[in-house]
Amino acid sequence: MSAASCLLTEDQVLCSICLDVFTDPVTTSCGHNFCKTCITIHWNVYVPYECPICKKICYTRPELKVNTFISEMAAQFRQSAQQKASSSSSEQQVSKPGEVPCDVCTGTKLKALKSCRVCLASYCETHLEPHLTAKQLKRHSLIRPVDMKGRMCMKHDKLLELFCKTDQMCVCKVCSVLDHKTHDIVPLKEEYEGKKAELGKRDAEIQQMIQKRRLKIQEMNCSVELSKKDADREIAAGVQVFTALKESVERSQAELIDTIKEKQRKTEKQAEGFIKELEQEISELEKRSSEVKKLSSSKDNIFFNFQSFPSLNAAPLIKDWTGVSVHPPSYEGTVVRAVNQLEETLSKQMKKLPELKRVQQYAVDVTLDPDTAHPELILSDDGKQVNCGDVDKNLPDNPERFDTCPNVLAKQSFSSGRFYYEVQVKEKTKWDLGVARESINRKGQIKLTPQNGYWTIGLRNKNEYKAGTDPSVRLSLKYQPEKVGVFVDYEEGLVSFYDVDAAALIYSFTGCCFTQKLYPYFCPCLNDGGKNSAPLIISPVNHTE
Repeated sequence: MSAASCLLTEDQVLCSICLDVFTDPVTTSCGHNFCKTCITIHWNVYVPYECPICKKICYTRPELKVNTFISEMAAQFRQSAQQKASSSSSEQQVSKPGEVPCDVCTGTKLKALKSCRVCLASYCETHLEPHLTAKQLKRHSLIRPVDMKGRMCMKHDKLLELFCKTDQMCVCKVCSVLDHKTHDIVPLKEEYEGKKAELGKRDAEIQQMIQKRRLKIQEMNCSVELSKKDADREIAAGVQVFTALKESVERSQAELIDTIKEKQRKTEKQAEGFIKELEQEISELEKRSSEVKKLSSSKDNIFFNFQSFPSLNAAPLIKDWTGVSVHPPSYEGTVVRAVNQLEETLSKQMKKLPELKRVQQYAVDVTLDPDTAHPELILSDDGKQVNCGDVDKNLPDNPERFDTCPNVLAKQSFSSGRFYYEVQVKEKTKWDLGVARESINRKGQIKLTPQNGYWTIGLRNKNEYKAGTDPSVRLSLKYQPEKVGVFVDYEEGLVSFYDVDAAALIYSFTGCCFTQKLYPYFCPCLNDGGKNSAPLIISPVNHTE
């Protein structure tokens, strides 16, 4: 032990609370050592009980036991320090500006080695010796050197051991009698511990605020990550659509050019035929002209070729070209027709932009919440089906439950991003589907409108479809949907409904302003004597190819 203690430094045997050599050292469950008095006072302030070093928290006060090993090392360190102090007094340093001087030195002030909490004075190595050797002084609490002037009353030269709450200042006993007689005076230690407790509570509040902000950062990072994934999906879908559009435009352009060139080729071919025919007639006419000139140049009337005269003198057998001409082809309407055809193709492509395949990428798992279900509703065990019975079940009328309308909400809520789910409505004569905000009224009669927090479509009388606006909008559908898809883009304020089998948009609420959680909403409507007994079924999403 003696050999080992020689290797110890002062920091290794110092309590991290009082910054002095351990007195009755105890070890916490996390393995850190403190003076028993120091950690006891600390835990009187910090509840739950927190380790000052590693910040580990215990919710029940740990049992403390003296660490005999550390205690022995601290004792040997004190002994070693005493020996060192006595053997190195000649090496003491003169106090420099900013350092605590010895209060006992006369003349040249030496640097203080320790300050005494009891004596309220600081001592160099030489003047510290009585505190290390004298029995009555050994009990004093020595700490690292500090300026003791601030701990004494400048007016009465007494220890500042009281606190005036009225003037919010430290005072001595004489001050409390003379200058603060009618004021609210408490022991300084009591005020200190109270303030420490307040600071502890404040620190706990700050830590809670820090934690909330860290969670908010985490939430924002998750939102950014989801946004990035959404952006990547949208970019891929956009590239696919615009590639198809580009190919369609290029194809239409090529077809337009081919059409125009084909008309030009036909015009050139017709002109070439006419020109060839004209050139042949010119050749024939030049030949006749030559024969006519030859005959007319004869001077001998005896040898004049009278036999050939009639044929040469007759009009040549040639085509009448008066009404023949080459008309440039008309291109009027060619470009227009091509553009119209392209427009039709683009329109078909544009209709594919809000396609089912795209929104189905945001499919979520939705289950019904029995705590919100009207007492007449019958929910399946897996929370995927609901229909209306004829008898009210005896259920607690909690604030979340609908008490008049046969409605039920999903357990899941959404306050950002996009989500999509599908519901089978086959064989039903009445139903309502959509989303509802968290603060909706769930008691009494309810009007399904966005103003009341509902974005829905519904069926009545087997074939009357309406959007829940104010006033409601009648929907004209080519086919009766057997499965309805519901898509929500929270940030864009969009709620869209799809006929899944027809891959067709039924209706969209646009420009919505969402500020609360949204819950999927279901209303199978009343049983209607068995005519509307089929359930609403939350179906798994089969992504279209």
